[in-house]
Formats: sequence, structure tokens, C-alpha cells
Amino acid sequence: MATETPLSAVNLPPPGTSPLTRRPAPVVPDVLATVYKFPTMEPARFALYPANHLHLPLRRDILHRAVIFEGDATRKGTASTKWRGDVHGSGRKIRPQKGTGKARLGDKKNPMLRGGGVAFGPHPRDFSTKLPRKVYDLAWRTALSYRYRRGELIVIENNADIEMAEPRWITKIMEWNHWGNADGRSLIITRKRKHNLFEAMALAGREGKAKTEEDIDVKDILELGRIIIEKRALDSILKRHSSDLNRTVPSAVY
Repeated sequence: MATETPLSAVNLPPPGTSPLTRRPAPVVPDVLATVYKFPTMEPARFALYPANHLHLPLRRDILHRAVIFEGDATRKGTASTKWRGDVHGSGRKIRPQKGTGKARLGDKKNPMLRGGGVAFGPHPRDFSTKLPRKVYDLAWRTALSYRYRRGELIVIENNADIEMAEPRWITKIMEWNHWGNADGRSLIITRKRKHNLFEAMALAGREGKAKTEEDIDVKDILELGRIIIEKRALDSILKRHSSDLNRTVPSAVY
């Protein structure tokens, strides 16, 4: 027969306090990234990043949601047609209702007539969809982790630029490091616009692209063969897209 435990024997939290407290988040191991000098690509030093930044498992569903979200946000939605009430012209009936042996017909703005309105045509609309901020931030780090795990995330030192805005110069650099068109092209990401580098990449577009961190999205990270990114640009992206990381974890107290 079951016995009832007296209420005084149970450790209850003090009145007016929540039974949930906050305990520190579990320790996250670090992953190692090599920082290279640009454009010589000599190893300069190592950098440590938390595993929940650059070593997340691949989540195709989250990446798909993020790419669709970004694509919907870029749609203009400006296609517009005129309904019969928007077409300029008289509303007088074209011919009598009966006695002509022809089909019934209203005014000349009828959608069946040439020059009339468009039936069920497109009108301006907003195609943008919604995605939770935490899911979008997770997609950013998942995309970077996918590149890191495949060895396609190359971290370079800050202030990466070349000596001259010459497409032949950047083409030689891309071919020497196997970053060019023959190896899947590459995306170079910097914190700020570098004149020589960006001008040369614009003229040698078949080799890859160069963008600032403000101009990229998840699709850009997944699109080309590899990512060459400045360390401070990578740090800024990871800091900006970490809203889903809880610093403390709720824990019940009994």
C-alpha cells in the first residue's frame, strides 16, 4: 500500500521565488582555424572558434528555409495589370443586348476584347516571408560550418588587398592557389571594400566574386566553390548571428 509523503519533508523553494534557476551553459569545445597571409597564403597563426560556431552538423532543412527566406525578400512584386475598371474609356454598351444575333457584350473594356482589361492579372504584392531570427542565425553558422568541415573556409588576415587593380594579377593568384574558374570559383569576403581587389575581381568575374560582409547572405556562402574571408569579417558575422546561443541554461530546483 502506497504511503503519502508529508508535505514538510519535500524541499520546496521559498515563497515568491521561481522553481527554475539558471546554471552556466555547458562547456563548448573549440575548433582550430589557420589564418593565412594574403595573397602569399603563408600560414601566419591559429585562431580558436567555439564548435557551435564553426562545427555544427549539416541541417539541409534549415539552410533551405534560409535560402527561400532570402529569395522571397528580394522579389520585387511590382508586376501590375489593369482590370476593366482601370482601363480608360466609355462604359457605354457596345451593341444592343438582343436582336443582332451576336453574343451579349458590355462596354469596350471587357476582358474578352482587345484593349480591354486583364482578367485575373497580377497586381503589386509583397512576396516576403517570415523566418524566426534564431533559425536564420543558426542557418548562417550551419553554412559556415559546412564550409569549414569540407576545408572550403579559408581565413586570411585583415586588410587583404593586392598591389594593383589588374585582372591578370588576381587571375594568377586565383590559379596558383586553385581558387579560379577551373576549381569552382571563389568568394572573397572583406570587412570593408578594398579598391584594388574589388576592381580586379570585377574585371576577372569568371574567377569569382568579391563582396563585403554586409553584402552577402546564406546563399552566397553556399553558391561558389569556397570562401576566402578576412578574420575580422568572420568574427563580425559570427557575433551578429549568435542570437540562438543561450548563455545560461534553465534548471529546475527541487
